[in-house]
Amino acid sequence: MRLLLMSDTHLPKRAGELPAQLVAELPRADVVIHAGDWVDMATLELLESRSARLIGVHGNNDGADLRSRLPEVARAELDGLRLGVVHETGSAQGRERRCAARFPDLDVLVFGHSHIPWDTVTDTGLRLLNPGSPTDRRRQPHCTYMTATVSGGELTDVVLHRLPPRTGRGTQT
Repeated sequence: MRLLLMSDTHLPKRAGELPAQLVAELPRADVVIHAGDWVDMATLELLESRSARLIGVHGNNDGADLRSRLPEVARAELDGLRLGVVHETGSAQGRERRCAARFPDLDVLVFGHSHIPWDTVTDTGLRLLNPGSPTDRRRQPHCTYMTATVSGGELTDVVLHRLPPRTGRGTQT
């Protein structure tokens, strides 16, 4: 099972649209995960229409329309893997401890908010993944997203994809 992970798209404010490279990944993914801060309904509708399965949560910048359609925390079992998605996990300091305590029943937690890619494992074995943002790199060198594979309850082949610099609307230099 192939996963496509993204967060913090902030459309249309940060970019006019999702990057073409990311959109091209949609039909290859069995599950698309969005960890919040969509900002617009059009992105949710696009991912719903082009994804075999979508798991998403709302973020702190999402309005009432998105909050009415998306939970704060999502959970799913994917081929035996216990996955959770949440937008915000707090500061980097102490993140592993906090998340392990809050989500003791998960194998993997996907989160967003910081726009900073993250891939660590807690002392309890919980894997924490933040795909960064495909549209707003903030202080990071690249806009990013992740892909991964799930098989037999195991997460493998986690890859952070760097997107080429954008030009035009919303460009961060």
